[in-house]
Amino acid sequence: MSLELVVIGTSLGGFHALKTVLGALGRDFPLPIVVVQHRSFEESELLVPLLSDFVQLPVCEADDKQEIKPGQIFVCPPNYHILIDGSLLALSTEAPVLYARPSIDILFESAAECFGAGVLGVLLTGMSRDGTAGLKRIRECGGFTVVQDPLTAQGYIMPEAAIENAVVDKVLALEKIAPFLLDLPVVQRMKA
Repeated sequence: MSLELVVIGTSLGGFHALKTVLGALGRDFPLPIVVVQHRSFEESELLVPLLSDFVQLPVCEADDKQEIKPGQIFVCPPNYHILIDGSLLALSTEAPVLYARPSIDILFESAAECFGAGVLGVLLTGMSRDGTAGLKRIRECGGFTVVQDPLTAQGYIMPEAAIENAVVDKVLALEKIAPFLLDLPVVQRMKA
């Protein structure tokens, strides 16, 4: 598996899930990570500073046309979709998808189109079906998909929908996702 990018989507219960996964990666995790967290506009200024208190990697709210850099976490701002456009991030105000903007599906699908087999998609807790179509596209393009075990999720619908639609390569308990990412051969090679 030759990975270049990790994309993560989450909703209800997402802050706890993100801090658990991202907080366990360490400062030398070599891949860029792009995150969509469903949240209200009022919460916009809170997520990045709060998350920064729990993770060792640099975390920023993504800007339009921002370069994707290794070893950084890019969080989608609220009320925008985030897309992967080659080596850049792109923000869009297109209509919500499944009542959500940002849409996990849009991030995952654009990542699959740009990075193909180099994408690892991670779908965490949430109470909608957003992310299932995106995981399907990642798999179709040769990427790898991981879903949080619904039994460990505050919101079981999102991971359960992906599992029911057979778009998942691996189902892991929340606390097992970071060790899985750290044990990937590509991460081990890049850290060596």
